[in-house]
Amino acid sequence: MRSRRLDGAGQGGQAPAPPAREREVWKELERPGPESIVVDGLEVRSGGRVRLRPRAGRDAWDTMLAGRIGLVDRIEEDLEGGLHVVVALGYDHPGHRFFFAPEEVEPVRGKRVLVAGIGNIFLGDDGFGCAVAQELADAPLPDGVEVRDFGVRGLDLAYELADYDAAVLVDALPLDDEPGTVAVIEPELGDEAADIETHGMDPARVLRLARELGSLPERTLVVGCRPLVVADPEAGEVLVELSPPVQAAVETAASVVRSLVEKLVEEER
Repeated sequence: MRSRRLDGAGQGGQAPAPPAREREVWKELERPGPESIVVDGLEVRSGGRVRLRPRAGRDAWDTMLAGRIGLVDRIEEDLEGGLHVVVALGYDHPGHRFFFAPEEVEPVRGKRVLVAGIGNIFLGDDGFGCAVAQELADAPLPDGVEVRDFGVRGLDLAYELADYDAAVLVDALPLDDEPGTVAVIEPELGDEAADIETHGMDPARVLRLARELGSLPERTLVVGCRPLVVADPEAGEVLVELSPPVQAAVETAASVVRSLVEKLVEEER
């Protein structure tokens, strides 16, 4: 893969000019790759979205990155004429770029939608959003939809929203209904300023911060569930199981989320 040359003189003044053959090599390395390539009949270019399908067993990243959706940073060509799609994966891999062969990426068209599970799995029903994210992890979803369990990493989520056109946040909420009730809310943020809490943000805090960061998607929905039992962290309580009514609501919420993301993707089409 092509590398970049760092110019500059060494100790003792100006560096001597490289031999002609070396100059030719550097010239070849600096030759830009193609602006776009065609994969499965669709164009792939800088700024486009691709789903990663790395060859099994190539390296330790394969399992972690398989199925992820990333943004194409550029396309590079090596000295042997091989093409490499350079992909960025967002806030959880800041500044990192990953190289894939064209056959290891799948072009994604349409709206990009994030389903984000929010909550603390050690505080009983507060882990509802995380449980729904796990329920959806292997579910068939439309192209462009990505499911992530953010836990209590509210700051990460606020930054990550910049890469999506729409989002569905899933969390335990103090609804005026019986425990286990699932509801869909389109939040109204008003003019209130962001209240930054890096660990333990609720959906409203995440969205206000995203608004101040300029990363708020065009459309955001919240799927909430009324909790029954939430452990008190200040008292040192730990509870790793959901209460029966909230556990029963996980499958219902997953079905609601699937319906919502299908409609969000269809709106774009």
